[in-house]
Amino acid sequence: MPGMERRGCACSREHESLRSVRRMLTRSVSPATATTVLPLIAASLYTMSAMTLKRSSDLGVGLWRTTFVANWIIAGLFGLLWFLGGRPINPSLLWQPGLIALLLFGGQVSQFLALERGDVSVAVPVFGLKVIVVAFLTPWITGDTVGIKLWIAAVLSVLGVAFLNRKSGGVRPRGLGITFAAGGFGAMCFASFDVLVQRWGPQWGAGRLLPCIYGINALLSFAIIPFFTAPLAQVKRQAWGWLVAGCAFMGLQAVTFVSTLAIYGKATSANIMYASRGLLSVAAVWLIGHWFANTEQSLGARTLAWRLAGALLMMSAIVLVVSSK
Repeated sequence: MPGMERRGCACSREHESLRSVRRMLTRSVSPATATTVLPLIAASLYTMSAMTLKRSSDLGVGLWRTTFVANWIIAGLFGLLWFLGGRPINPSLLWQPGLIALLLFGGQVSQFLALERGDVSVAVPVFGLKVIVVAFLTPWITGDTVGIKLWIAAVLSVLGVAFLNRKSGGVRPRGLGITFAAGGFGAMCFASFDVLVQRWGPQWGAGRLLPCIYGINALLSFAIIPFFTAPLAQVKRQAWGWLVAGCAFMGLQAVTFVSTLAIYGKATSANIMYASRGLLSVAAVWLIGHWFANTEQSLGARTLAWRLAGALLMMSAIVLVVSSK
């Protein structure tokens, strides 16, 4: 029938357009280069986001309200990818972005529980275990092999994150049980998220899978409203600028990193490069932290020594990733 033929032609042109975009991207930037450079860009954007959101937190916004606003801003940014085109959505496969969105939301909630109930210096290294989990899951879910260099780099990056977040002093960290449980579960969720985006991204196209995932995640965010310390309307006026700017940086880094996984794959090496955000965050605090009223430059010499050791481990991990490509 003529109508069906026209729809078939339109779908064919859309598929060819998507394939052309993918060919152009992979031809102009090799997967090895993309999964090295783009995660580093994402890590830099994350650093700016973290420092900006830290300032909004100091002004009383809180983790849960920040998460709600961030999820909607990020969903809007990912929605722009819809214009890249993609295959027509098969309703029977909507469970795939739904599952990935649940993993993302579960990771967020677990992460914030660990940060609220536990010590940041313990929670952040536990989150860093995500790199190891990604390396373990990748062969099982995607069929890609993870070489010995990447395994060594993954271990070094986790140790580097732990050292970068170590504090001096003999005070026992609080909430160790909930920190390990929630942080470990969050690392599993985020790792599964990355690997499944790599697995299903080529089938859906980044212009369809990612907007669906983050749109669903934004809707799930209504579930955290009961945890708000106060309504959004009571956020201080001077905090809104920092909050929106931080969420925008967070969205840009998410688009950069997650799109890299969907288009180029290589979740393990991309995560190791992305883990450099810990190193970049420490460097930024020391160099420009005063711009954000951050006082962490005054930490003691022992903490600085741990952070220098962590920096060396992170740099070693990055060198191993680059040399393995």
